[in-house]
Amino acid sequence: MKPAFAQAARRPIRGARSIIRAAASLGLLAGLACAVHAQDAALTVRIGSAEPMTGGLAAVGVDNTNAVRLAIEELNRRGMVIGGKRVLWELDAQDDQGDPRQAAQVAQKFVDQKVHGVVGHASSGCTVPAAAIYARAGIPQITPASTDTSIARRGHATFFRMLADDAALGEGLARYAAGTLHLRSVVVIDDRTAYGQGLADSFVRGAEASGMRVLAREYTSDKASDFSAVLTRVRALKADALFYGGIYAQGGPLLRQMRRLGVEARYIGGDGSCMPAMAQTAGEAVNGALCAESGLSLQAMPEGAAWLERYRARFGPVPVQVFSPYAYDATMVLAAAMAKAGSIEPSRYLPYLRDIGYDGVTKKNIRFTAQGNLVAPSVTIEEFRDGRQQVLAVQQLP
Repeated sequence: MKPAFAQAARRPIRGARSIIRAAASLGLLAGLACAVHAQDAALTVRIGSAEPMTGGLAAVGVDNTNAVRLAIEELNRRGMVIGGKRVLWELDAQDDQGDPRQAAQVAQKFVDQKVHGVVGHASSGCTVPAAAIYARAGIPQITPASTDTSIARRGHATFFRMLADDAALGEGLARYAAGTLHLRSVVVIDDRTAYGQGLADSFVRGAEASGMRVLAREYTSDKASDFSAVLTRVRALKADALFYGGIYAQGGPLLRQMRRLGVEARYIGGDGSCMPAMAQTAGEAVNGALCAESGLSLQAMPEGAAWLERYRARFGPVPVQVFSPYAYDATMVLAAAMAKAGSIEPSRYLPYLRDIGYDGVTKKNIRFTAQGNLVAPSVTIEEFRDGRQQVLAVQQLP
């Protein structure tokens, strides 16, 4: 038995340990409270990505969505702070199916969910109705692919475009065809979509201004697969060139059927034909086809090679279509405008977008005109050789 004073001496020690344990518990709770508070203090920014991830434009839509996802993941790794608060970036990817009606539904869904900005849509036909919805809600939208010239003339303060429009593309192609390739006559076919018809109209203006004879205007649809009737008429006209306003999903089969029917005209297409998917749909017939990109080729972009390495490290060695670098830059431009404004609220950061001056993958000093068009865009003329696109010329626009 120990002396009483020894037992008494131990009692305060047990009390001290209890106090220490209680303090530790309180410290842990305080730490958890701080962590919860920090989490509550973080800003969540939701970026909507609207692309055709199914249907005829799926190759473009999936590619663009991946590019936005890559940007979102990189932004989260950077640990951005806006307005003194840490930012958590989220991607809301929706499939507009390349259908204007579905695009309008996607746009309204984004508005209802109060997304902070939108990257999309790919096709001009989808962007036309969607842009009006975003404009009414005051949500900034940057399209990485829609080139219909008329969209920028609709007066939407929230509309921005990452690349040259159809006027620049079509007229630039026509000048090159007439002035460099010395093609003297052309038959023009379009798919009657907003994109295809607008591009064809621009090419006709450029062709006529350059002295080319437009022998006929023909029409098909963006769902067509049999072009024998229209190509029979084209063959009889013996034109030097055939211009197609549409995308690779119809352009490839059209080109295959041209060669099978003995139509010797030079195929010319816009950016809807100027991507690896065109070679997949056209097969060997693609060789010799002329096309144009509304911007620089990936190899010529300021950060194209480094971006491609990161993209393929994330998504594998897949073919990269034309527009995904622009989708990536569009996401980063939205983030840069929020950072400059010190706010994620669309009404607060929208004024910073026009003169953002962002140095991106696709272009240095990215800025926009009053109508939302890209300042000083480029047009790249290319030819398919051995199934791959080869740069022929680059046109720098004011």
